[in-house]
Amino acid sequence: MRLSDQATPQHHITVPAHESLKVGTLASILGDVGAHLKIDRDELLRRLFG
Repeated sequence: MRLSDQATPQHHITVPAHESLKVGTLASILGDVGAHLKIDRDELLRRLFG
């Protein structure tokens, strides 16, 4: 599954459409999104889950 952020600059990320994700795959996805937003993974998790 390909997810896109329409803000400038655009950012695209591919997420496997499996029943479950391996921990390393999820960590990589979170790291990539955090890098795009210029925040660390802990801040991203706080924003996502409060």
